[in-house]
Amino acid sequence: MHPSAVKVATFLADAGHPHEVVMLPVTGRTAADAAAALGVELGQIAKSIVFRRKSDDAAVLVVTSGDLRVDEKKVAAIVGKLGRADDDFVKAATGFSIGGVSPVAHTTPPVTLIDAELFRFDEIWAAAGHPHAVFPLSPAELVELTGADTADVT
Repeated sequence: MHPSAVKVATFLADAGHPHEVVMLPVTGRTAADAAAALGVELGQIAKSIVFRRKSDDAAVLVVTSGDLRVDEKKVAAIVGKLGRADDDFVKAATGFSIGGVSPVAHTTPPVTLIDAELFRFDEIWAAAGHPHAVFPLSPAELVELTGADTADVT
């Protein structure tokens, strides 16, 4: 398992999460790829979108359903003006590369918002630190593991 996926697996185990990290035989870099590999609905993929808050350069992580688009204006109304987060910023701020950003086990805890639309599903799948690594959980478990607020961000 890739070291980034091990980092997430360790975090989950330490938190008492009942499910393990699953390594996909194909990339889960996009929500569509992950949904196809897992045989689940696109909306069940909890995709991680990272922004850069302009006021303090903090990473802002929005975890949303794979079938929806984040409304940047709604996120900015909650956390402040946003800028683009390039690959280098995402890696430095979270410890993960784009395509494998986990909602947990970050280098520096980001400002995190959980899309309320994820609660349409009993089970969702999130990235586990690598494009081939994912883990299952419920939306309530996601909120518990991240300590994040739930918001309308799509």
